[in-house]
Amino acid sequence: MTPTTKPASALNSRFFLMAAEFFAGMSLMAVEIGANRLLAPYFSSSQIVWTIVIGTIMIAMALGNVWGGRTADKDPNPDRLFRRFLVAAVWIAGIPAIGKYIMIGISGLVIFSVSGNYLVWAALASCVALFVFPLFLLGTTTPSLCRYIITSTEDSGSVVGKLGAANTIGSIIGTFLPTFVTIPAAGTAVTFLIFGGVLLAVAAVYFIGEAVGGKRKGIILLIISCLLFAVFSVIGSGGSFAFWEKGLAYEGESVYNYLQVKEDERSVILSTNVLVGVQSIRMKQDGLTGFYYDDALAAPMMTEAGDSPKVLILGNGTGTYMHQLRRYFPGSYVDGVEIDEKITDLAEEYFGLDTSDPNIRVYSGDGRAFINSNTEKYDVIMVDAYQDITIPFSMSSAEFFTKARDSLSPGGVMVMNMNMRSGEDGINGHLCDTAASVFNSVFSDDVSGSTNREVFASMTPPERLLEIFEENIASCADSELAAHMRRVYLRLERYIPGDRILTDDKAPVELLGMAALDKIIEEEISDFKEIFKSEGISGLIRAIG
Repeated sequence: MTPTTKPASALNSRFFLMAAEFFAGMSLMAVEIGANRLLAPYFSSSQIVWTIVIGTIMIAMALGNVWGGRTADKDPNPDRLFRRFLVAAVWIAGIPAIGKYIMIGISGLVIFSVSGNYLVWAALASCVALFVFPLFLLGTTTPSLCRYIITSTEDSGSVVGKLGAANTIGSIIGTFLPTFVTIPAAGTAVTFLIFGGVLLAVAAVYFIGEAVGGKRKGIILLIISCLLFAVFSVIGSGGSFAFWEKGLAYEGESVYNYLQVKEDERSVILSTNVLVGVQSIRMKQDGLTGFYYDDALAAPMMTEAGDSPKVLILGNGTGTYMHQLRRYFPGSYVDGVEIDEKITDLAEEYFGLDTSDPNIRVYSGDGRAFINSNTEKYDVIMVDAYQDITIPFSMSSAEFFTKARDSLSPGGVMVMNMNMRSGEDGINGHLCDTAASVFNSVFSDDVSGSTNREVFASMTPPERLLEIFEENIASCADSELAAHMRRVYLRLERYIPGDRILTDDKAPVELLGMAALDKIIEEEISDFKEIFKSEGISGLIRAIG
């Protein structure tokens, strides 16, 4: 085999090139984790988005492997690889600064150019625009380094194995560090800057070493890259996901979510999505909230527990439903389960959650895991863990509903909040069919003025369930609550079950949720689409303005 050109001076050692492989693998995986977190506030953190991120990045890496091998064979000069490191580092640093504008722009174009699957197309186009190029460049690392290091066939297998091991170990660290350290501690934007900076540092070591050895061509490019990196660091590190929002009370991230708290003279709102959705709300004046929590108060009124129901909330959020229960049912005892401990912290700081109240307990953990190990009985179980398209299949299956039923006291009621109404063939129909396969009575209520639907399920026979509800409305001392419950009663529809049963083995909730979301988007933008078709972009701007 013909000897290849090797790095000059001290960089002739394999240790540095193995380290380059390690850091390339680490940065690539960190960017992949960061990509999902960057897209999640705009497009959800569902399996669909994860699939798009992983698939797109794997394609970029595969293309980088092929192209990197070919170019290394044609010109086995390490300068080329480390120039690519510089470009990738600057690109990755620029993602926090400009990525949010690109995603919003792409989303707008997608909505007006396709007729369905908006989420898929917008997430895919955003992922391609932001991440394919830098990860394509990083994909050239392994074949390039193989060409630079291998000088004979005698140790080629050993070299390839060591490079693969270095890349894999780096990838493992690059998977855990963002999830458990950098994103919770410093945020997604800083995470991109950290790992882009790692690539910049590796390239800097190479080019500075080359300059010491007399080859100074790369120094100018290194200086330019460092300046651009510094500019992007300043612009991108302090930016907001919801850049159009002003005066947010709080914006940050946890292990699980993007978190945003907005406050005005009437309310405090938590959102985990920058575009749509209110995940929790606290009205500053005590009373009904005007949201689905009010309708869900029908659940304890369908039981014979009176003013002292024992309630379990799976998906407690900032405790809105918990607060309403304690207000309207003063003897109630409420357990809340919330997977995101940071949300519970925000609940205490911004939403008035009083964890010193002896009648409430808040647990941090997964709702399915909690109910699997639960031994207590509850009069009401509120399932409020379905967030737009992010619907946990483990809390949508017949097996889950069976555990919920077994955790109810005799005459107890389970209430589910579903954020997206859909036709009976959609996600709502599947969830209702599944609940009806476990419970004797299932009723639905479309919340007025929203896309939410409340579903009530119980082992109590339907006629008796309605009788209890009527009796409790008649005896309700709070006139505001009684009036609202009458409206809920009139909207209740008994659900006639079908055979679309979701199980732990098969629950395509995200595809069903995506179809429901597409329908909602289509309804919301239909008028704007017509204006765009007839009057063009100028007419659309006038309409939006």
